[in-house]
Amino acid sequence: MQIGLYPGTFDPITHGHIDIIRRATVLVDRLVIGVAINRDKGPLFRLEERVKMIQDECVSLAEQTETEIVVHPFENLLIDCARDVGAQIIVRGLRAVADFEYEFQMVGMNRALNDQIETVFLMAEARHQAIASKLVKEIARLGGDVGKFVTPPVRDALRARYEASQKP
Repeated sequence: MQIGLYPGTFDPITHGHIDIIRRATVLVDRLVIGVAINRDKGPLFRLEERVKMIQDECVSLAEQTETEIVVHPFENLLIDCARDVGAQIIVRGLRAVADFEYEFQMVGMNRALNDQIETVFLMAEARHQAIASKLVKEIARLGGDVGKFVTPPVRDALRARYEASQKP
């Protein structure tokens, strides 16, 4: 059984993430979506909220494929998480050259830690290449419409979070 790990903070999950998940399902029998706790990034949504959003967004994807999709929170090293879930490959999405430079360094470090786990890069579709969770949150915080970048449930969760933070 080929197992892939697609890690990220997913704060929040975007159309770009969903595109990579959909495309990764043709590469593996089981896709583990690793949700990084990453306290250093100061996520907008709690871990449980992010896991639930991803699970909800993946229901229809799971129905369209024979690939099992599992959501797995983690706080340890990515390479250790990959080992823990039995992944042979790590799936990473790329949007731009800047992503590649960072990812290139990460692959080198991960290979030094465990050369049995490969990293596979998937380019986001052109219409999703500009989408970054950080920018989506900024647009939502300033009252902009993020409907082009996230699904309606995620858009509503962003709106609710920022409206709640505006109340005295």
